[in-house]
Amino acid sequence: MAGKGIAFRLIVILGITTSVVFGILFLCQYLFMRSFMEKEVEKDARTLVTAVTFQIESVLAPVEKVPDTIASVLAFRTLTETEVTELLKDVVRANPSIFGATIAFEPYAFLPNRKYFAPYVFRKDGDIALTWLDGTSYRYAAFDWYQIPRELGKAVWSEPYYDEGAGNIVMTTYSAPFFKSRGTSREIAGIVTADISLDWLSETIGKLTILRTGYGALISKNGMIVAHRQRELIMHETIFSIAEAQDNAELREMGRRMIRGEQGLVSMRDQTGRDFWVYFAPVPSNGWSLLLFFPKDELTADVRFLSTLTLGLGVFGVVLLCISIVLVSRSITHPLRRMTKTAASIGKGNFDIELPHLRSRDEVAQLSDSFRAMQQALKNYTAQLRETTMIKERIESELRIAHDIQMGILPKLFPPFPNRDDIDVYAILEPAKEVGGDFYDFFFVDENHFCFVIGDVADKGIPASLFMAVTKTLLKATALEGVDPARILEKVNQELARDNERSMFVTVLCCILDTRTGEVVAANGGHYPPMLLRETAPPEQMNVPPGLAVAAMEDAVYQCSRFTLQPGDTLFLYTDGVTEATSVAGELFSFP
Repeated sequence: MAGKGIAFRLIVILGITTSVVFGILFLCQYLFMRSFMEKEVEKDARTLVTAVTFQIESVLAPVEKVPDTIASVLAFRTLTETEVTELLKDVVRANPSIFGATIAFEPYAFLPNRKYFAPYVFRKDGDIALTWLDGTSYRYAAFDWYQIPRELGKAVWSEPYYDEGAGNIVMTTYSAPFFKSRGTSREIAGIVTADISLDWLSETIGKLTILRTGYGALISKNGMIVAHRQRELIMHETIFSIAEAQDNAELREMGRRMIRGEQGLVSMRDQTGRDFWVYFAPVPSNGWSLLLFFPKDELTADVRFLSTLTLGLGVFGVVLLCISIVLVSRSITHPLRRMTKTAASIGKGNFDIELPHLRSRDEVAQLSDSFRAMQQALKNYTAQLRETTMIKERIESELRIAHDIQMGILPKLFPPFPNRDDIDVYAILEPAKEVGGDFYDFFFVDENHFCFVIGDVADKGIPASLFMAVTKTLLKATALEGVDPARILEKVNQELARDNERSMFVTVLCCILDTRTGEVVAANGGHYPPMLLRETAPPEQMNVPPGLAVAAMEDAVYQCSRFTLQPGDTLFLYTDGVTEATSVAGELFSFP
């Protein structure tokens, strides 16, 4: 985004930030609504299951009391055939929920000469009918409704079954055993039953209203489908056969939980491929399980609508924010663009260009005012700089002239004495600035005495160059008088120290060579001693004791030192420009 404008960057940064915050809020809302929905589903399911279970129990509980009561009576009283049949008719007639009832005796238990005795009274075409379960065509002793309570010795509800040969309907039977005392023992005498048609259960379950397309189902304690909206499944499929056909492990596990008498809420997909929340709970009387199917798409319809509405409002808000950013940024960037063009013109030297006048008093207007002040300051500074540059150029010109003059008064023709073979001289001077205070000079005092001088004024620039010129002139004039180097320095010092208001001084090494003998007489006014370079020996610093710098104090006294040069020797004189210079490694040049 380096090359993009402020508006674009604001839209990207704020848009992304707002979208992230909105996305987090949207996700939190969705998760909260989903959790809330699950809790509400379970709450509603519990309420509905309680109501349906109560409705089923209100039928099953009274039905259970009928066989239990008859079994209690038969344990202490023996009824005649007529009394048994009339009792059964009265029971079926008095209990609309009971489809049929029987009292099935053990073989030879009713009459010694009658093996089977089991009158069955049931409803038929709106009336009460009687038939006999004779034990040959209808072997009642082999049916679960007889065998299971006989073996367990307690009343039980049977699995749903189609009672072919008796009621000829799908029913479930509550069977209660009754006993007769034989001396000190109790022996099973028969089974009292009450049958309930499952049609009313299917009707009850079918009337359940669960959202728009939700439904209920009833599963027996062995997993048989007792009631379902798909009637082809009733009594033909179990929850485990459906799970096996669909290879649905979740459905199989839910079936196991129902058989164990558990209750719970699970998410699953039915055989139609539709997703449901399924709540299941046991029916206390017979251990069957009631299932309630809540379609997820209908449950989440309001959540989806709210999420869509929230998403739409969020997108609208982000778009509105972007539009607002564009409008606000334009109000900021428009004058900034104008000031940018103005700044470009000012950068090209057009200081008289007019800046935009802003009516607002915001930061942009303050920037414009500051820019206008900067423009005026630049204009003034440029004028001053122009004047300063002219002065500087004039000074530089004068310094160049002074440099040329300074270099002009120094000997610069080498070799200086081409006709002599007993002496040779070479010198070089590189001022630190245009002009400086270093100098050298050499000349013959007479035919056999050669004077050479090197000095360094303790300053730089024009004052040092002027002081150097005066010093050089005085040194040469004094040396030509024929005095020794010590006297030369004393006279020059006396002249320079007098009226020296700037307290300037100069270090000087003055030497006179006798070309006949090679003897050198030297006087040192605070300068570096010379170095003697011989072909057969290492460099040697000559012992020329330093005196006081020239012009530092009046009446200074200097001493002469003497040493002799051999043919081929070189005497090296230098200033602090050499000793204070550094090598490539950053080391100072100094004495060996």
